[in-house]
Amino acid sequence: MMIKADLHVHTTYSSDSLITPKDLVYYSKKMGLNAVAVTDHNVLEGAFKIAKETDFLIIPGMEVSSSEGHIVALNVSELITRGLSAAETVERIHDAGGVAIACHPFVLFKGCLKGNVCGSFDAIEVINARAFPFRRSVKKATQVAERLHLSQVAGTDAHFGPQIGYSYTLIEASEPSVDAIMEAIVQGHCQPHGKAVPITLNFMQEFQRLKRIVKYSE
Repeated sequence: MMIKADLHVHTTYSSDSLITPKDLVYYSKKMGLNAVAVTDHNVLEGAFKIAKETDFLIIPGMEVSSSEGHIVALNVSELITRGLSAAETVERIHDAGGVAIACHPFVLFKGCLKGNVCGSFDAIEVINARAFPFRRSVKKATQVAERLHLSQVAGTDAHFGPQIGYSYTLIEASEPSVDAIMEAIVQGHCQPHGKAVPITLNFMQEFQRLKRIVKYSE
């Protein structure tokens, strides 16, 4: 069956995100997604808590800050140590039974991996809906994925509910389960789709973030 999933979303368990668990499920369904990966920065707590509170398919994960750039770890049940090299981080993810994705490898200002992407990764996020510059990052990430023969996926890197689903991955899985989705990604039974998040939504995100800062400072 075909699964439509946003494989890179941050919730309020990431200090820089505005997406509540309720927002996560609402906007995922609104955009016609069948699943969403919760990939908060260096924490897993939110992913598992949200998965227990909803019948929507949640893929547990985290965005790990390696010393050479950010790496998404999907389907891991233990924290992956931050600050290790990219290669060491991928090894830790695999030891934990997870899938390692090079996220936004050629994006400015986001801890991009650039030349540190190697064949030990399981996939490359070739489309990141909040990437800058968008077209260049998609082109260069696609070239690396093709050269290394790695699966190609997409995610929004959403930090604001309305951003969810602007890019997504179509995954041909045997069943609607996390394990089946992971297997399909590793085997390359997936296709990245999507476009850049409209700049207006990014401005709205910053406006809402400023409102929250003012509220909690009063």
